[in-house]
Amino acid sequence: MTRIKRGSIARRRRTKIRFFTASFRGAHSKLTRTIIQQGIRAFVSAHRDRDRQKRDFRRLWITRLNAVIREIGGSYSYSQFINDLYKNQLLLNRKILAQIGISNSQCLDMILNEILKPKYIRPNKT
Repeated sequence: MTRIKRGSIARRRRTKIRFFTASFRGAHSKLTRTIIQQGIRAFVSAHRDRDRQKRDFRRLWITRLNAVIREIGGSYSYSQFINDLYKNQLLLNRKILAQIGISNSQCLDMILNEILKPKYIRPNKT
C-alpha cells in the first residue's frame, strides 16, 4: 500500500484556523499551536462576555432609573417603583424605562403619578 501524505489536508485545516486569528499580533497569528490556543481562548472569552454584557447593561439601566426616580419622587426608590409597576400590571422593561427617563423625564413622571394615584386614594368610611 502506498503512503498518503496529509500535507494538503492539514494545510487546509490550519489555513481555516488562521482566518480567524489573522488580526492577532505576533506569534498568536503565525504559529499553529499558538493560533489554536488563542482561538479557543477567544471563543471562551466571547461566550463569557456575552453573558457579562447582559448583566452590565441591566445594572446600568437600573442605576439610571433609580437616579431619575429619586430626582422626581424624592424618597421614592427604584425597588418601590418596580414593585408598584408589577402591582398595577404595567409591564415595561428596564431598558425602555431607562430610555424614557433619560430622553423624557416628564413621561416617566406621568407613569410615576399613574402608579402612585391608587395608593393615596382613601376608602369611604360608612
